[in-house]
Amino acid sequence: MRIVLGVGGGIAAYKVASLLRLFTEAGHDVTVIPTEAATRFVGVATWEALSGNPVTNSVFDDVHLVNHVRLGHEADLMVVAPATADLLARAATGQANDLLTNTLLMASGPVLFAPAMHTEMWQHPATQANVETLRSRGATVLEPASGRLTGSDSGPGRLPEPEAIFEAAMALARGLQESVPGHGATEAPLFPLTGRTVTISAGGTREPLDPVRFLGNRSSGKQGVALAAAARDAGATVRLVAAHMEVPAPAGVELVEVETALQLREAVLTAAADSDVVIMAAAVADFRPADVSGTKIKKRDDAADPVITLIRNPDILHELVAVRDAGGNSQLVVGFAAETGDAHGDVLGYAEEKLKRKGCDLLVVNHVGSDKVFGQDHNSVVILSRTGSEPQSASGSKQDVAAVVIDRISAELSKVFPRT
Repeated sequence: MRIVLGVGGGIAAYKVASLLRLFTEAGHDVTVIPTEAATRFVGVATWEALSGNPVTNSVFDDVHLVNHVRLGHEADLMVVAPATADLLARAATGQANDLLTNTLLMASGPVLFAPAMHTEMWQHPATQANVETLRSRGATVLEPASGRLTGSDSGPGRLPEPEAIFEAAMALARGLQESVPGHGATEAPLFPLTGRTVTISAGGTREPLDPVRFLGNRSSGKQGVALAAAARDAGATVRLVAAHMEVPAPAGVELVEVETALQLREAVLTAAADSDVVIMAAAVADFRPADVSGTKIKKRDDAADPVITLIRNPDILHELVAVRDAGGNSQLVVGFAAETGDAHGDVLGYAEEKLKRKGCDLLVVNHVGSDKVFGQDHNSVVILSRTGSEPQSASGSKQDVAAVVIDRISAELSKVFPRT
């Protein structure tokens, strides 16, 4: 999605750098347009480095590109943060005295303002009238947060947190599909998972041996996080059940943190109860220690080496399918398989056996190794289907792979589990 991020001249501009990072990490193409005053708080170099795009606030730069017209026409969404009292006033009265206000007048898509100013400025009748004017014209103006302001004062007028602005922007973007000119019913929907709830497990479980040690695996959680972001951007309500991860959860998703396989089982079964899709991308330990020591296991010269007895963990993916089938639910269950070949068979052979055994609708197969998949930024997978359709390959960054998987899930939902 192409986003124009306008930055007003308030001290809260520094927080907008984090908002920009949320947009870009979610895969959006962002053009930043700061006001002249905004560059006194955060410089152009910062916006260019974080966005990867050139930044200007002048209508006279790159005149041959006609930026004051082009940017508004091409933007799928405009977000203005912080929206100062001055900027709200200029937008409400239709002024066009810099690149940002010109672009606001040209914007053909949704516009979101995130105000930030002192309490008295926010509550002033002039500001409130400007807000009402903008809202009456279809713009979304968030309510500012309450809290510590510049100096010692507190009250309403604080910029909402970047995560809150991001979530509001993504929610607004989900409403784009019906308003996009030329987007007919036969075309692929821009937000195919709108109205769907998707539960995704990610990361690697840790099975404790004692208060210090555990049995774990190499999963970083990167692929699960990429799937959560892709599902969110496709319009879904996303629940991420996260075991140990080396990367943060994406903004705009519900996060449930767990540690062990048993905790993950309970959380996933609970979340799956009203989900349209369940994606088991977590690396769940097959076994756990039969006994967990309440104190650290000591290494003693006068004692024998400890013997650790392992017991089998529940098969969560198989249980999800069984619960789904018993309830007659229209739910798509997707498994992940991290496989290696050996003398008795190859990766796909083992994966096909696993698909039959688990009974899930789709199985995303990774060929793993010491330098493959786990912890890496790139991935290569094969998607197998219970219906026996031709295997589908995907490779590239984990974000690229996630996009293919979510597209496939969207297609399967539309064919097998249509909306009621």
